[in-house]
Formats: sequence, C-alpha cells, structure tokens
Amino acid sequence: MVVKVKIFVAIVVLFQLNCGSLSKKIVEPAPAEPEVQVSEPKEETPQPSETAPAEVKEPAGAEEPEPAEPAPPALLPGAALPDQYMEQLKQSKGVALLVNQTSMVGNTHLVDTLLRQGIKVAKIFAPEHGFRGAADAGEKVRDGKDMQTGLPIISLYGSRSKPTAEDFKGIDIVVFDIQDVGARFYTYISSMHYVMEACAEQGVRFMVMDRPNPNGHYVDGPILDLEYQSFVGMHPVPIVHGMTVGEYARMINGEGWLANGVQCELTVVPCAGYSHDTPYALPVAPSPNLPNMRAIYLYPSTCFFEGTVASEGRGTSHQFQVYGHPDYPEGSFTFTPVPMPGARYPKLEGLLCRGYSLVARHPDSIRAEAKINLSYLVEFYRNFPDKDNFFLKNLFFDKLAGGDALRKQVIAGKTEEEIRESWQEGLEGFRKMREKYLLYE
Repeated sequence: MVVKVKIFVAIVVLFQLNCGSLSKKIVEPAPAEPEVQVSEPKEETPQPSETAPAEVKEPAGAEEPEPAEPAPPALLPGAALPDQYMEQLKQSKGVALLVNQTSMVGNTHLVDTLLRQGIKVAKIFAPEHGFRGAADAGEKVRDGKDMQTGLPIISLYGSRSKPTAEDFKGIDIVVFDIQDVGARFYTYISSMHYVMEACAEQGVRFMVMDRPNPNGHYVDGPILDLEYQSFVGMHPVPIVHGMTVGEYARMINGEGWLANGVQCELTVVPCAGYSHDTPYALPVAPSPNLPNMRAIYLYPSTCFFEGTVASEGRGTSHQFQVYGHPDYPEGSFTFTPVPMPGARYPKLEGLLCRGYSLVARHPDSIRAEAKINLSYLVEFYRNFPDKDNFFLKNLFFDKLAGGDALRKQVIAGKTEEEIRESWQEGLEGFRKMREKYLLYE
C-alpha cells in the first residue's frame, strides 16, 4: 500500500511540473503563501492578479465611499439653454429681437436658431454699431432689412432710441440677447432700458437671455450724478457695476428707473455654470473697437481718454490699448491713427502720436487688478503741456465720468488714492442695493 502511494505521489509531482512550465506561457501565478497554523482564524486579504484588478467586496456594514466631486457645469449663456425659453416663445404670436453680432448660439445666430424652431420672429431691433456690429461708435444706424432672413431691422441708435407703439404692432414679447462688457458708458444697457420702458408702456413682455460679464468680478468708479444723465450713463451706478445684463435689467425694473416708475413684465434666462468670479473670454468681439480681451479689460480705465484731446487708439489695431498725443513729451511709443472699419474718422487722424502702449500686458494681469486704473489718466494729464485744453470743451468727459468731480480732481492734482477714496461711500451704498438683484454668486 505504501509503495502504491509513493508511486501516485511521484506521478502527481511530475504532472504538476509539466503543467507549471506550460502555465508560465499564459499567466505567472503568485508564489504560494506558506501555511501557518494559528489559534484564531484570520480574515484573508485578497491578492490582486497581475492581469486584472481583483474584485474587493466591502464587509457587511461598511460605510459607503464618499461620492466623487461633481464636475462643474459648462459655462453657457442663456441663449444656449433652449429648454428654458423655447416653449414660451413658441406660444407667442409675434417676437421681436434686440440683438447684434454677439447673439450667437454656438455657431448659429439666435435669429436663425429661432426661425428654424418655427418661432414667429417678426422684426429685429438694432443697437449702437448695428445688427451686424460694423458701424462706427456714435454713427447713426438706419432702418433696413436683413438680407439673409428678409426681416425688417429697426434702428434704436439714430433718429430714435425707444420703439414706438407702431413698432410693437403684432408683437407680444421682445427678446434681448447682446454681449455686454460691464461698463456704465457701454450703450447696450441704455438701449435695453428704452426697450424695457416701451414694453412696460405697451404691455409687451421682455425677456433677457443672459450672458456672462467679463468685468463682472469687481465694482468700481464714481456713482453717476443724474444731472449728467445721458445715453452713455443713464442710471446712478458706478462705471463698473459688476452685473450681467439680466441682473442689470432686474435692477432697472426693481428700482423704478423706467419713466414714471413703470415696470415691464421681465423674464431672465440665466447663464449656466457662471459666477461673478468666472473668467469669460468672449467668443465674438462685442463692438469694432473692442477686438480682444485686453481691450475689454482696459476699457473702463482707458475710455476716459475719449473725453480728452488724446487718442485712445481708435484708428489703430490696438483700440483702448494705446494712448497718446502729438504734443505729449513723454513715452517711447508712437502711433498714427488712420481710417479703418469701426473708425472712419478717428481722432488725430494722420498725426504721429507719442504716448504709451499697454499691448505687452497680459490680459490676465489686467483682470487681476480688479479696479479702474486711474494712473493712465492722472499721469498723462500731469505731463501734458497744454492742460487748459486737455479736456474737450464739450465736456464729454463729464458724461463718461458721470459728473464733474473726477475732472476737477484731476485738474486739482489729486492723487489716484485720494480720488478713489472719494468714491467709497457711494460704492458701499451701491453694493447693498446691487445685492438684491444678483442671480449669481
């Protein structure tokens, strides 16, 4: 019997050796753990395979693992969220649009998007720079017809700023979808004001398809004095208000700023994935003279030069990113304004200007300042030889600044810090008022 067992064991050993050499061609097994006798049985720890992860089962009663942090939602303007507005527009008998070249849904203009969905788009209202965004700043835009759709275009930057009752015939809702840059003197919010007012008076609904504000991460500048109210400054807000157009529309309505305190029936289609601290690179230039993000971030600071004899860069390829004058004695940068699209008659046309270029500044560094940079204006005035004629005689500067205080402070030689300190009380009050109308953190 013992002999038979030894023979059997020998056969088994030979068989295992042969199988082992074969198995190495497929999967190399982990070396066997030696058996250890213990008084208490221990729970085995599963060993992972070299070819696939082992399935690990949680013991009964174990806590569920923490869920992974969800990815932040994609940043989308209101127009890119049709579920939020399409049904309402489909039920409308007539839709008018206050739009321009920035009113894009992906690669398609909002007008075309709505028409393809069977929305009864009846007409287009055009703001400053026109429906296609090619007109000069301040240039009167005429009524016309869109060549692609055949829709009538009614200009709100020319002979009138406010739609008439005739303009609203057959219309029961107006949709605003325009990219703003968050500065009080940028006139798209002024056009919005007048259309909201007309809607309130005519019983027409008003819808804002909201878009991010590239300068929405800060609030700064003097509060407008209503004695200086104009189309480049209609409301008692600072130069940089830190609001989207949807939030701004809520403020116009809520503060009773429309004529006679009327309010329109307002709907705001909010952005997705946006907060006021979210950087946003504009996919389409909002106007001919704001060609890139550097210009957009600098605009609240360098636009002051429009109210002076100095050039703010119109007529160059670096609008609002360079500034100078033929008589300026400082600065190593020179440029010559020439006629070009968006600036057919630029200030100081054909004259060699000396001054400064901010083109080397990275847009992110300008954004990070989160304030109006007054040093450009204050230092330029300080070095300008003909101070009596620095500010334009029409005092357009006061309209941009929202009052005469800033001009007088610059003339008096106040420092940037002293000027900024004079704004703080007004800014504190505005921030409290603004809080009621915010849609985003």
